[in-house]
Amino acid sequence: MLASGRHRRGRPQRHLADMSDAEAAEAMASFGLPQFRARQLASHYYGHLDVDVSGFTDLPADRREEIGRLFLPPLITEVTHQTADEGMTIKTLWRLFDGSLIESVLMRYPTRATLCISSQVGCGMGCPFCATGGLGLTRNLSTAEILEQVRVAARMMRDGQVAGGPGRLSNVVFMGEGEPMANYRSVVTAVRRISAPETKGFGISARNITVSTVGVVPGIRRLSAEGLPIRLAVSLHAPDDALRDELVPMNRRFDTAQVLDAAHDYFLATKRRVSIEYALMRGINDQERHARELARRLNHYGDDWVHVNPIPLNPIEGSRWTASKPEDEDRFLEVLHAAGITATLRDTRGSDIDGACGQLAARAVEGAGQTMDGDVPTVS
Repeated sequence: MLASGRHRRGRPQRHLADMSDAEAAEAMASFGLPQFRARQLASHYYGHLDVDVSGFTDLPADRREEIGRLFLPPLITEVTHQTADEGMTIKTLWRLFDGSLIESVLMRYPTRATLCISSQVGCGMGCPFCATGGLGLTRNLSTAEILEQVRVAARMMRDGQVAGGPGRLSNVVFMGEGEPMANYRSVVTAVRRISAPETKGFGISARNITVSTVGVVPGIRRLSAEGLPIRLAVSLHAPDDALRDELVPMNRRFDTAQVLDAAHDYFLATKRRVSIEYALMRGINDQERHARELARRLNHYGDDWVHVNPIPLNPIEGSRWTASKPEDEDRFLEVLHAAGITATLRDTRGSDIDGACGQLAARAVEGAGQTMDGDVPTVS
């Protein structure tokens, strides 16, 4: 049942995108409207990417404003945006109902358009080289707050608001702020809506959706059983426990063996190759010995189950974590290729703006004098 027009304390107002089809129909009936109005509203939202009820002529004119207030409350408001790569990359800072800030990044390539979205406000994983980790965790996003990032980006592509003219949003990656597995229910519900046919969802192929994790093993195993052909990306960043304990604190809870075992089982369950994300940091994890150990660990499983993405680090201002030398990046790739590992150096976007996740939000938080408390969430 839909609550009143006011949001519950600490939570955004429930939105159409938070509801199943049956819940939306029931909510519509509870306000004295035919249940089929829910399908009409969903067609506008998902199919036409529209939230301006004043133009929804298939809805009764005397109820449109009320329907908009009850089912389509504004959830994200643009604070600012930055552009890079000759207008092909747009990074947006959003303000939520409670004043929290999140980011999303829309990146257009010759053959695709990819949106990187946030699943939490901040992050509780505490990785020291990550700008978002420095923010700490504020809260999880609702399903609708996640989906609104997708709707706005899809509309921008459709309406030609990204350099290159009108196009279509084709890929979504959960690689923005937050640990998706720590907001499991909202993320999986959002994935199902993103990939549902238009009028019920955004019609983006599930095979073009990627969910990343620093290695929350229960979440990986749970996702394996969902029957979703999405890609799993594991942010490994180190080939052994001693180094990964420093770079990814979650490793002290789920070590590299547990993470890689779960990731390989995901491959077996879905037949989708797993992406291993590996941020290259100068003199820390980018030497030939690290590449050899990484290859050994991955080849232990004996099948072509991973694609490694070494990522040149987008450094945080004032941080000791620095991007690798180009020659070290090249040698790292050479070692992986020689070991039979498929690997591609990630094309970094936004290097001339606050490109790393959390940088834009961190600047805004500092400017506003806000503080955020961190925590390590559990899978929910």
